Amino acid sequence: MPDSPLRQAALEVESHVGAEGWDQPPRLFALVPTADLIAKEPGLADQLSDDPASMTPVEQELPADRELEDLLTEIVWPEAVIGCAAVVERIMLPPEAEAALPDDPEELLAVVAAHPDRREVRLVAAVVRDGGAHSAVRAREPHDAELLEGPDLVPGLIEHLRRTLA
Repeated sequence: MPDSPLRQAALEVESHVGAEGWDQPPRLFALVPTADLIAKEPGLADQLSDDPASMTPVEQELPADRELEDLLTEIVWPEAVIGCAAVVERIMLPPEAEAALPDDPEELLAVVAAHPDRREVRLVAAVVRDGGAHSAVRAREPHDAELLEGPDLVPGLIEHLRRTLA
């Protein structure tokens, strides 16, 4: 996997959120140039990367009573923010299970929660204004599950984030 400041920011967000365990609400981060942050807050220099191209994730406070996807339709970042990242926990089913899923939302939740092949995952998506993206997925089980990463593992979340930067 080629390294980049965006990849490093996405991995930093995943590590930060992962250190706090599972069963967390969605999290949203602004990505700002580390050099700009240090210029405005020199006292942070010892805590931040000295790479002039790096980005620093800055967590945003989210209302607990709203879905992240709905909130993202209302967010427009200021120019100082060069990207953003989001973290959500979801339940994934294998593709072959989709055909048997009910249409009723309440029934769907019950079926998914009881499905023997469901997997709880943490999804991380990060995007920048120039269109770049990086994503990561970690399963809850096994405890030492490998982090999968790539530019487009969670395309829906990436697209939601890109719209906030337009």
